[in-house]
Amino acid sequence: MTIPTKTAAAVLTEHGRPLDLSDVPLPGEVEPGAALVRITCTTLCGTDVHLWAGQMTFPGMLPMILGHEMVGEVVAAGEGTTDALGRPLGPGDRIGWSESTCGRCHGCAVLREPVACASRGYGFMQRSDRPPYATGGLVEYCYVTPGAAKLLLPDDVKDTWAAMSGCAAKTVLRAVDRAGGIRAGSTVVIQGAGALGIFATAVARLSGAGTVVTVGGPDDRLAAARRFGADATVSVDLGKDERIARLRELTGERGADYVFDLAGAPTVAEEAVAVAAQRGTIAVVGTTGPGLTGVPLGTVMGKELTVVGSLNGDIADYHRAVGFFQTFAARMPWDELFSEPVGLSGASASVESMSRLGQIKAVIDPRLP
Repeated sequence: MTIPTKTAAAVLTEHGRPLDLSDVPLPGEVEPGAALVRITCTTLCGTDVHLWAGQMTFPGMLPMILGHEMVGEVVAAGEGTTDALGRPLGPGDRIGWSESTCGRCHGCAVLREPVACASRGYGFMQRSDRPPYATGGLVEYCYVTPGAAKLLLPDDVKDTWAAMSGCAAKTVLRAVDRAGGIRAGSTVVIQGAGALGIFATAVARLSGAGTVVTVGGPDDRLAAARRFGADATVSVDLGKDERIARLRELTGERGADYVFDLAGAPTVAEEAVAVAAQRGTIAVVGTTGPGLTGVPLGTVMGKELTVVGSLNGDIADYHRAVGFFQTFAARMPWDELFSEPVGLSGASASVESMSRLGQIKAVIDPRLP
């Protein structure tokens, strides 16, 4: 078939403003190891909302194409293009992919951690005016670079589930792994009731936690958390001290064996340390940016707490997330996480709605009008 030379795109040109619907160029040829993909599903992430609003920004970022949770069908593949497991990729294959990494920096070569790649810039390095132009998800055709780890997707994992696996789901599963796994019968507190928090609630329940408490809001999100396995919920409408007191009631005298910060709010660290059990584990996942956060280190010492950071995930976590959805397909109402799909013309309204907590995960299908 003839390779398209341009693609429709929804481009962020100014923070907090409607996305610009325009055409952007595509590379003239598909490099060895690369693929040109027709997007079938992009799910929006909280990071996309923060980028749109300007809460996460840096000079020279714009114009950019949002979206880093996407799935599509290969239109053309460069010579020798395979997925991360060495399976050849060609036209018609349905794939997802993780962000591009360089393979040569300290993070890649010495630490062997793709999330530590110096050139990773996950979600941030998607300029629409520089080659290869269309690397974000809010496009009709996406150019998947040679350095992006690709994954051939199984037929029994829905597009929305596979797209979410590309960031939100793999982020949670990596955090659980960084925390050492969730012991059966343990008490878990999930801070945050967005997509990550609700998914983490389900993961904790499916991992065999004895008690799962989710903190967040608004009320419809807390109701969703209960449907996804929370035994109890605590509203952020309560004051900090009230939240801590309520969590102590719910977690008992011993406290929470695990606390997962998936909210990033200013007081989450203080609250996590307050409700964690002796020798409990706190996983910091939701906090973003360089701002200072108060942490009562004396309590960390006195309780002998383990505090771990967890940053997104790599292709291994993505593969595990897809397998997780396969294994637990019928165990949770996963489709409740996703809104009805809209075309690129509806992307601006979807981002704005998510910023108001009107949707958990917006879904964009560029094939729609």
